[in-house]
Formats: sequence, structure tokens, C-alpha cells
Amino acid sequence: MTKEFCIVPDTSVIIDGRITAKLKAGEFKSARVIIAEALMSELEAQANRGKEMGFKGLEELKELSDMAKRGEITLEFTGKRPSLEQIKLASGGEIDAMIRSIAVENNALFITSDRVQSEVARAKGLNVEFLIPLMEELKVLSIEDYFTDDTLSVHLKVNVQPCAKKGTVGKQKLVKIREEASTEKELRTITRELIERAKRDPDSHLEIEYDGVMVFQIGSMRIAVAQPPFSDGLEITAVRPVAHVRLDDYKLSKELKTRIIERQRGILVAGPPGAGKSTFAASVAEVLFEQGFIVKTMESPRDLQVPEAITQYAPIQRDMEKTADILLLVRPDYTIYDEVRKTKDFQVFADMRMAGVGMIGVVHATRGVDAIQRLIGRVELGIIPQVVDTVIFIDKGEVSKVYDVIFTVKVPQGMIEQ
Repeated sequence: MTKEFCIVPDTSVIIDGRITAKLKAGEFKSARVIIAEALMSELEAQANRGKEMGFKGLEELKELSDMAKRGEITLEFTGKRPSLEQIKLASGGEIDAMIRSIAVENNALFITSDRVQSEVARAKGLNVEFLIPLMEELKVLSIEDYFTDDTLSVHLKVNVQPCAKKGTVGKQKLVKIREEASTEKELRTITRELIERAKRDPDSHLEIEYDGVMVFQIGSMRIAVAQPPFSDGLEITAVRPVAHVRLDDYKLSKELKTRIIERQRGILVAGPPGAGKSTFAASVAEVLFEQGFIVKTMESPRDLQVPEAITQYAPIQRDMEKTADILLLVRPDYTIYDEVRKTKDFQVFADMRMAGVGMIGVVHATRGVDAIQRLIGRVELGIIPQVVDTVIFIDKGEVSKVYDVIFTVKVPQGMIEQ
């Protein structure tokens, strides 16, 4: 009697759809596909936390079930569901170990696209097939179809007509893209495309991921995907710069240009959301680099449009303070901090500035003086001029006001200065 050929896929090949594609292509004919209950539990947990990878994995399992119903494959679910303690240890490989044990019990071919998983499985003596990620030609993303040359941002939500902001910085209007409302299937497809692009394109990254929210940087586009429990429905917001602006385009005075490049300074670039602060900061970074300064950036997400030679740093373990520790070892002349908002951001900005690094921080503020007000209480009052000596207020894409920050002590009335 010939022993039945069995395969056990792990989470990675289920999520990326590789195992389904191979089965449809006729590979692994007459094989029994064994799915570990631990894998099912992991995908279920991810979906419950609003992570798109969980939903994608469950859809792939549904596709395998449909193939089994049509008699194309033999599908079996087996093994124990992981305990609460094992779920907590999932990031340490506990769930992976449970999936590998199913392959051992059934003397099955273990299939994975995770290099660490494949090496561990081989060390355990398993028969392993490692699927190298495909290097396919990058296709045009569905989200790009919503953009035109003058589109600043696209706003999509389930059961809502898709809208876009069009125009230029400071002169923009919200317009409907079409009358037909966006469907959940349509937005899920866009989200899956973004996940795949972030995996395969060196110029694309999944910058932030929490329960119910993902932020992608796809080339020059910043795309935020929100879904329950974070939002009341699936929503996709995509923003992109409409033009590359050089510092000369701002028609700055000679004194301000000299002030920026003559020595390391502490500069706050302030303005309301969408005013063009980050664009201005990127143009300053480009000029500083051309003047021979070593320039780095601290961003989350990394969306500044700067030359390739300017390295863009993200938070280390979601902590920008750790990034600052590394930057001080790198010894940049100038660092662009986009954006300075929370108390810890201001403290990191001040710490790096007091260490002698030139700092340019991007701050949300409705007036230039409000940027200084945000420093008060977060940084010791007496050292504010050493931390920030210049505030540049941007409004509607132009430099509106420039403030020179100095510290003076007024002599009380009735007393004379000695």
C-alpha cells in the first residue's frame, strides 16, 4: 500500500497565497493538505485585532475549502488549539513550533516562505520546501487609478462616495470622484495590494501597524488604512506630494538663507496641517546637503521627499528616543525631525540640540508664536533660545513669517539695571 503524500503549509504561505496558487497550477497532485488548528487560531486572532493579514489568510483557507468541496484536493484540519499562554508567546515561535509538530506527526512535506522557519524545520529533520518570494514586475496599484495630476489626497470609505482633494497647497477643494459608493470588497482588494507591495518593493514599507490601523509609505504616497475596532468602518486615505519644491522657489531673503546655512541652529517649521511644512523642511534638507552638511531625518512615517544620500530613520521599537541615541553616534550636522508633537518629541529635539546637532523640527501650529508656546512647560524656560532660535511659519505653501527667538529679562518697575 502506497503511503499518502501529505503537505503542511505554515502561516506565511497561507497569507501570501502561494500554496493556493501552486495547488491550482496542478502541483502537489493527490496530496492531502493538512492545516494545523494552531494556524487557524493565529489567523483568527489577527482578524479579531483588525489586521488585514488575518482576513487575507482566512480567505485563502476558505479558497482551499472550496477546492476540497469540488474534489480538487483533500483537506484536513488537525491538532490542538493553542492555549492562552502559547498565543502570548506566538512572536517567540510557539505557534510555529505547533505547526511543525503536525508535519512531524504526519511525516509531511513542510512548506514555508519564512527563511527562519525553514532553517529550524531542517534542523529538526523535516522534509522542507522553502518558497522564495517571487520577484514579479510591480503592477500599477488600484489606488493610483483615483489620482490625477492635480490630486493631493484620496479619501475612500465603505458605503461612501470616493472623494479627492484637488488643486495646489493652499488652494484646494474636495470633489467627488464618482457617484457610486465604495464597497468593502473593493477596499479590501486595495489593502491587500498595499500589503503585497510593501513586502516586495524595496521602496515601499509598512511604517505603522496597530490593532485596526496600518500606515504604508508606497514610494511618495502615504496611505493610512483604518478599520474596526479603530474606526467605525473600513477607510483608506492616500496622500502624495504634487510637486518637488526647491528652497529657491520660496523666494527667501538673503538674510534668512544665510541664517539657515551659516551654522547649526534650532529651527521650528510651523504651520497648520496641509500648509506645506514638510515640503519646506525637505527643501531645506536638500540645500543643507548641497552645502556639505551631513543630514539625516527622523520620521514616522518616512514620507519626506529628500535625496537618496539623506538617510531617513524611523522610531526604533516605536521609540524616537532610541533613534536619537543612534543618531548621536552617527554624528549628523543637521537632523530633520518630522514631526515634533508629543512631550517626548520636544524633549528628544531639545536633547539633540543641546548636544550640538543642528535641528529642524516640523510642528503643527496655527500661529508662529504657538510653536514656542508648545515648548514652554516641556523644555526648561531658560534654555528655549538655545534649543530654538528661529521659527519659520508656513501658510498656504509660502513662508509667511520668521521669528528670531531671544531671551530677555525685564527690570521690575522701580528698580534700575546695574
